[in-house]
Amino acid sequence: QAQLEESGGGSVQAGGSLTLSCIYSGYTSRYQYGYMGWFRQTPGKEREGIAAISSGGGTTYYANSVKGRFTISQDNAKSTVFLQMNSLKPEDTASYYCAAGAFYRWDRPQEYNTWGQGTQVTVSS
Repeated sequence: QAQLEESGGGSVQAGGSLTLSCIYSGYTSRYQYGYMGWFRQTPGKEREGIAAISSGGGTTYYANSVKGRFTISQDNAKSTVFLQMNSLKPEDTASYYCAAGAFYRWDRPQEYNTWGQGTQVTVSS
């Protein structure tokens, strides 16, 4: 059974950086999980797709809200996907989730069939 586990959340001041990690397991081939994506959610709002990487690792995708500040990467040897977050803003405060299993739209949470438990990121001004 596929599983995802996030880590790396925390509290940081505006302008600071954090790196989130997502360890994935239960896949016998990288082509089984399609896109690996990062989403975030705040209370009362829909889950927002912010970044994704293709199963081959050659293509990355970003929401406009994080483009130029966040970088998604993957270490296949460690079965880990990273989200490097720089120049953090208070509006980046949210619960961040790692997801896998999408094959068509990287930014739609409905496309994904496996989710991590989430990690909280809080950015203070």
